[in-house]
Amino acid sequence: MKKYNWGILGTGWIAHEMGEALLAVNGEIYAVCDTTLEGAKKYAGEFGVKKAYGSADEMIADENVDIVYIATPHSLHYKFLLQAVKAGKHVFCEKSITVNSRQLEECVAVAQEKGLVICDGVTLLHMPLYKKLKGIVESGAIGDIKMVQVNFGSCKEYDVNNRFFSKELAGGALLDIGVYATSFARFFMKSKPNVVLTTANYFETGVDETSGIILKNPDGQMAVMALTMRAKQPKRGVVAGEKGFIEICEYPRAAKATITYTEDGHTEEITAGESEKALQYEVQDMQDYVENSSGAENLQIIRDVMETLTSVRNQWGMVYPFE
Repeated sequence: MKKYNWGILGTGWIAHEMGEALLAVNGEIYAVCDTTLEGAKKYAGEFGVKKAYGSADEMIADENVDIVYIATPHSLHYKFLLQAVKAGKHVFCEKSITVNSRQLEECVAVAQEKGLVICDGVTLLHMPLYKKLKGIVESGAIGDIKMVQVNFGSCKEYDVNNRFFSKELAGGALLDIGVYATSFARFFMKSKPNVVLTTANYFETGVDETSGIILKNPDGQMAVMALTMRAKQPKRGVVAGEKGFIEICEYPRAAKATITYTEDGHTEEITAGESEKALQYEVQDMQDYVENSSGAENLQIIRDVMETLTSVRNQWGMVYPFE
C-alpha cells in the first residue's frame, strides 16, 4: 500500500493510539499540530513526526499533507473538517464526525466536489468481523433481520468540568457513545430509519445522561438502543433474524461473535481480526478509500447515523451553545 502524508490535529490520548496505528500501517507520520508548538514538538519527538506546527492553519496549509486526522473535542470537528476539505485534504475525523447533519452535509458537498474522502473513527465499521458478518447476513443464514438491540453504558467520573458533561464541548452520551450504538444498528439494517422515538434524562449541566431510542426503517426493521453515561452497561449488540440471532459483546472493537440458530438451538462462533488492531484497520480502510476513490458505502452509513442522531436531539430540544 502506498504511503501517505498524514497530518494529526490534536495530541490527546486517542491521537497517541492513532499515532501507533499509523506507524504500524503507514510506517511514518508527516505532521502534527497542537494548540502550542511545544505540545506538537513533544508528540513529534515521541513518534518521529517530520513536521510540528503550533496552529491548525499552518498544518492544513502544508501542501504536502495528504490526509488530515482530527482528534479534537466534538465541538471543533466541523470547523477543521470544513477547513481541511476546502484546502483539498482527505479527512479522517474522530467520532462523532460533526455535531449535526447540517454540518456534515456541508462538508460532504465540498469533499465530493473536490473528489476527496471523508471518514470517521467508528471502529466497528472497519473491523474484519463486521465485514464477515455482513456476508453471513446477506447469505440468508439467519433469515430476514427483524430486530437489533444494542447497549452502551459507561460510568464517567462525576466532574462537571469534564468535557463529557460540557454543553459547550458537545458533551453527553449521545455523541460520545451513542454514535457507536447507532452505527451498529444502521450497519445491520437494510435502510436508514425513518421513524425515531426517544426520551432522555439529563445531567445537571444540561447534557444527556441516559436515553432510550427506538428506530424503525421502511423495511419494517426495528432497533432498540439504551445509552448511559453515569452507569456501566455491557457493550452488547444482538441482531435477530427469522432463523437465528447474532450476539456480539464488546462490539465497538469486536473480533468474535456467536450465532444461535433458532430451529435447533445450536451455536456457531465467528472470528475475524484482532481487537488490538482496531485503529490499524481504520488506517488501512482510509488509505484504501483514498487510493481507490472508494468508501461511498461507508460514508452513507456515517451520513445516515448523523441524520438519526440529529433527529434524536431535535426531539429532545437540546441545542449546543455554538450551534
